[in-house]
Amino acid sequence: MATAALHLEEHRAALTGHCYRMLGSAAEADDAVQETMVRAWRGLDRFEERASLRTWLYRIATRVCLDSLTDRSRRVRPMEEGPVGSVDDSLTQLPASHWLEPIPDALAVPADADPAERLMLRQSIRLAFVAALQHLPPKQRAVLLLTEVLGWSAAEVADSLETTVASVNSALQRARATLATRDFTESRTPLSDTQSTLVDRYVDAFERYDVDALTSLLHQDATLSMPPFSLWLRGHESISAWLLGKGSGCRGSRLVPTSACGSPAFGQYRPGGPGEPHKAWALIVLELSGDRIAAMSSFLDTAALFPRFGLPLELAT
Repeated sequence: MATAALHLEEHRAALTGHCYRMLGSAAEADDAVQETMVRAWRGLDRFEERASLRTWLYRIATRVCLDSLTDRSRRVRPMEEGPVGSVDDSLTQLPASHWLEPIPDALAVPADADPAERLMLRQSIRLAFVAALQHLPPKQRAVLLLTEVLGWSAAEVADSLETTVASVNSALQRARATLATRDFTESRTPLSDTQSTLVDRYVDAFERYDVDALTSLLHQDATLSMPPFSLWLRGHESISAWLLGKGSGCRGSRLVPTSACGSPAFGQYRPGGPGEPHKAWALIVLELSGDRIAAMSSFLDTAALFPRFGLPLELAT
């Protein structure tokens, strides 16, 4: 039995990534994977080895996620919640369950995947893509992920979801049509040398708090969002005004690199009082397009996020 449990655990990262795409929440993905493991453990004696263990586990995980989505609203990003705001707007905070959450690459992408598979899996957990998935009904979401990300045939998906091939093909067609209306940039390559330099320049500008240098790295229509607040900003002028105004408490911050949702990310620590350590403030996820930054998402729920990313809540001065 210990050997069987070990075999189940070998698939945890792959299952976590799948459940995250379905649910849009790292915490809920963890819960779904745990439920998947419990169901799999209980059903090991009935497992038919005509399919791989990973395929069987994906089937269970998909059903767990579909059950979870039965009476739950989709998770969103601030840019989908309302019109673009201004620096003069008040801050409205909504529950954490309302927002799309980031996930560490290390928890969602299997370490033993080959380079091409790792690249594809990292692209499929990007914030923009997962946000787009949330606009699909749960069954369409499952069909799209099982076919487009995992490469299953329509017959395999139909068997897993206990439906017909015709139903699967119809759901896939509708899902593709919906995603075609969403505004997210496809990227199938790792960071270029230019983009790696761009990220380094961002860190340097942010830690020096050179707002002019920082905004020069942004697309003209770049966005800044700060879940759990619904306010979001667009463009150099608004973002610069925010950083120099209400956001000026970030001056003197330190950034610790990590990776979230297939993108460069950083734990941001704002300075404490005299002689005090820097304190966790936000998990920043950058979305790049070409040689510029297209979006900066600062997730402020550090108590929940930093432990998941293996980041401390304080940095020594």
